[in-house]
Amino acid sequence: MTFQEEILLGIPDILPPLKAYVPEVNHAPKRKSILSPEEEQLALRNALRYFPAKHHKNLLPEFKQELHDHGRIYMYRLRPDQKIYARPIDDYPGQSLQAKAIMLMIQNNLDHAVAQHPHELITYGGNGAVFQNWAQYRLTMQYLSQMNDDQTLVMYSGHPMGLFPSGAHAPRVVVTNGMMIPNYSKPDHWERFNALGVSQYGQMTAGSYMYIGPQGIVHGTTITVLNAFRKLGRSPRGGLFVTSGLGGMSGAQPKAGNIAGCVTVCAEVNKKAIDTRHSQGWVDEVFDDLTELTQKVRSALQEKRAISIAYHGNIVSLWEHFEKEQIKVDLGSDQTSLHNPWAGGYYPVSLNFEQANDMMANRPDEFKIHVQKSLVRHAELINKHTERGAYFFDYGNAFLLEASRAGGDLLKQGSAEEFIYPSYVQDIMGPMCFDYGFGPFRWVCASGDPKDLAKTDDIACRVLEELMTSAPDEIKQQMADNIQWIKGAQENALVVGSQARILYADSDGRIAIARAFNKAIAKGALSPVILGRDHHDVSGTDSPFRETSNIYDGSRFTADMAIQNVIGDSFRGATWVSIHNGGGVGWGEVINGGFGMILDGSQEAEKKLSSMLFWDVNNGIARRSWARNNEAIFAIKRAMQQEPNLKVTLPNIVEDHLFEAQ
Repeated sequence: MTFQEEILLGIPDILPPLKAYVPEVNHAPKRKSILSPEEEQLALRNALRYFPAKHHKNLLPEFKQELHDHGRIYMYRLRPDQKIYARPIDDYPGQSLQAKAIMLMIQNNLDHAVAQHPHELITYGGNGAVFQNWAQYRLTMQYLSQMNDDQTLVMYSGHPMGLFPSGAHAPRVVVTNGMMIPNYSKPDHWERFNALGVSQYGQMTAGSYMYIGPQGIVHGTTITVLNAFRKLGRSPRGGLFVTSGLGGMSGAQPKAGNIAGCVTVCAEVNKKAIDTRHSQGWVDEVFDDLTELTQKVRSALQEKRAISIAYHGNIVSLWEHFEKEQIKVDLGSDQTSLHNPWAGGYYPVSLNFEQANDMMANRPDEFKIHVQKSLVRHAELINKHTERGAYFFDYGNAFLLEASRAGGDLLKQGSAEEFIYPSYVQDIMGPMCFDYGFGPFRWVCASGDPKDLAKTDDIACRVLEELMTSAPDEIKQQMADNIQWIKGAQENALVVGSQARILYADSDGRIAIARAFNKAIAKGALSPVILGRDHHDVSGTDSPFRETSNIYDGSRFTADMAIQNVIGDSFRGATWVSIHNGGGVGWGEVINGGFGMILDGSQEAEKKLSSMLFWDVNNGIARRSWARNNEAIFAIKRAMQQEPNLKVTLPNIVEDHLFEAQ
């Protein structure tokens, strides 16, 4: 059967043979058993409704076994025979170019080179899923191959509800993930409803089909590391960056450290994750002996040589050893998936990898105690290193949140919500980037041709350099950093999966770059381009401990901005939109919205990109301005000068002395 035939087939009438379990693949850990006997039966009924009655007798024991062995029903039997990766857009069957673009992005998310647990349909973050099972994948791809441009596919937490009549200006797909009723949005609820097959955690860009592999996180981490060293008043050369996590959160830190020019040591307990990043060239050397590692670090620091090192072991052990050896750490962070602390996102120092996987599935309450004790110890060590001058920042993966909940000494005195260490958004990304409208603009070359990617790099660089000549001083550093990034993008071999690129740009930059792409496509110099962004951005995400952590007017626990963002994108021209309960800091901790848009060289695409990209950024700047963020006030005033139809309510600033006089 050809690739196109398999897509068009959907869920086959004749069941494919059972697929063997492939141990070489990085599999998701077993999820804890949480369903009652009655609920297990309901989960099985829910799974079997994808199949005609004639198959139920055969599939029932099979799905029951999966539920017992894995805590979820993945329907391994239905994994496609054809390799999954981002094929050239013309390889996809169908009537709609927009639908083909979405199929391309779905397959990129599930590419073995990209996905963390590809057989469990999890892209990254430990539980960030594209679909809950393989029946959903097959049915969705079939719908997309049948779709015309007067239809919209409705996606409920991985389930394709169906094709509905809409119109050419409507999104082709609307995605929701994990949108639980608030009173039923607690960890055990999420586990239960996911096991029942009725809800899933879509992460940020996994369940919305816009993940481009580690490159996105590399860029954000690079910008953060560069600016963190600037805050320290020193060059990255000869500096040491210590962090953890090479699996769930993409393993971007070593590559980012190399680009910035420092020494990076990243701890990871999963050898398969280390091997993946080492083979991809994202980490230079691997050690499991701390003495040998320390010798390498000392010599690299002395020589002021940029190098990235993976430590196969626990991050707590690494921090302890550096404390004992008096190794001066300049920057510290953590990129384990602590938004998912009890199901593989964080491994406690008291257990090895295999012991932890067994305990989290079979003795989850005991495992939770081990995690919390490890987090307290972890926090104590970070406090010791910061006393010696280290700058520690939370990458927004919920380290500070979960460590403080465990009892770690990380909260400001008298506060239940404010940490002694900043999120990197509070200190760096918020005031330096997001408030000015700079965020992770990304694109994918639909042809799959590296030559097209090189063309887009050249176009983007040329556009930014031109814009920088007339840019205000307030944003010239941001533009210079991103021009440097795009110029080095090719040599740093950042592509994993699709031919994709990311850079930070404001609305002017995003619109100008997109417009230049569209013109090149119209001339035949470039194949179609798919636009998107990380949801970790100016406007798409309400996240009190990350994206909106530098909002200080009391509104950081509200989620109006993300909802407004997605609704506004949907009628301004997005090809697809998504809204999630959850994101980089976890299910329940954030509302997260995103979009995708294809440029095909048409005048219609030109209109859509101008309208949608302007809104997508300035919605967030307006909210940040209303929160009295000075940088955002500057940016929204500038936007109003450029666009006469933009009228934004500005805050009036109250003088502090008035309160002192009361």
